Amino acid sequence: MTMDANRRAALSAGVLFITATAASVSATALSRPLLNHSDYLTRVTANANQAAGAALLDFLAAAASAGIAISLYPILKGWNVGLALGSVVFRTVEAVMYVAGLVTLLSLPALGQPFSRAASADRASYQAIGDSLLNARDQVILAGVLALSLGALMYYYLFYRSRLVPRWLSGWGIAAIILMIVACLLAWFSHNPVTSYTILALPIGVQELVLAVWLIAKGFNAAALQSRTASRVRAAVAG
Repeated sequence: MTMDANRRAALSAGVLFITATAASVSATALSRPLLNHSDYLTRVTANANQAAGAALLDFLAAAASAGIAISLYPILKGWNVGLALGSVVFRTVEAVMYVAGLVTLLSLPALGQPFSRAASADRASYQAIGDSLLNARDQVILAGVLALSLGALMYYYLFYRSRLVPRWLSGWGIAAIILMIVACLLAWFSHNPVTSYTILALPIGVQELVLAVWLIAKGFNAAALQSRTASRVRAAVAG
């Protein structure tokens, strides 16, 4: 890859980090007031446009999340093809899980309409379906966050090993993503939504924004890229 291509990859990754974070936070801000109530079916039905907006932002976050690993792959494969490809696979799985979650969200307004018209005695069945959809949404989001964590752990390790970004920044990423994995495990065993562990997710959220700004402003470490190119040349000559 040329230096221009390396710079474009850094810019793309930086913009996608910001897009994924902003879209995810905005989607949560729109959906949480609707879903975190016992009368969520009524609220979602009365605010269908708000639910649709949250779903659209979830889709944007899903696309950006997969795009992060895809944009980094051409750079990171020079250090380890398997881990670079693994990060693409896991962040693509994350995107698929988020899409599954937004489908359940979009299903709730359609369910809420007959729920609001049903007699009190008949509402229990609609409520049970809604509860099942919400539980499914929590589970697929948890699976998505776990996939995010595993994919991110792969490219943060490669960042640390390659010195493409400062080690304080990649080391921060590794530590923060381990906290995110802990949050996933706590959510799994406690049967609480992973969003209940915001304090454990905060470090990686802040780190990704700092990394995004770094990639946009400074790009990848030119010395690390040149060293890798020189190693390849020597290997080719020796071979």
